[in-house]
Amino acid sequence: MRPLSGPHTAEAFLAVARVTAPHGVRGEVRCDILTDFPERLPRRKDLLVGERRVPHVLERARFGGHGIIVKMAGVDSRQQAESLRGETLYIPEGDAAPLPEGSYYWHEIIGLKVRSTQREELGEVVEILQTGSNDVYVVRGDTREILVPAIQDVIREIDVEAGIVTVELLEGLR
Repeated sequence: MRPLSGPHTAEAFLAVARVTAPHGVRGEVRCDILTDFPERLPRRKDLLVGERRVPHVLERARFGGHGIIVKMAGVDSRQQAESLRGETLYIPEGDAAPLPEGSYYWHEIIGLKVRSTQREELGEVVEILQTGSNDVYVVRGDTREILVPAIQDVIREIDVEAGIVTVELLEGLR
């Protein structure tokens, strides 16, 4: 899930889907899924739409193709559905599914300072890339950007409270 507001803010919202197109003529929209827990979407009672996070009652949701088809109350025509194209659908961070110990949401990682096990300050996590086998943290420092694979051999500690990721840089990452 991706946050609307920055890390460590009092009120954060997680992006769970993005409207790609209307579906049919009765106000349904087709969405790309942005959450690791898509099975929870059809059980929701509401979603927040767009950067202004306008609340919408969720009438129904079903999986279709490579995404999800959503019907929200008050969106009853193809034209109304078309007006939502490109909008992101959010949930409050507090509604997020709990993760197992040692797992983190992206919004908890982005913005953390990164330092090596030798206490060298490397920069800040500015983005996370999905590669298929593992995520990769994009770490931007004053003079360089490095790509840090999110694997156990490299990531030694994540301390969200302290705002620090400690890494063991393998050869080729320096």
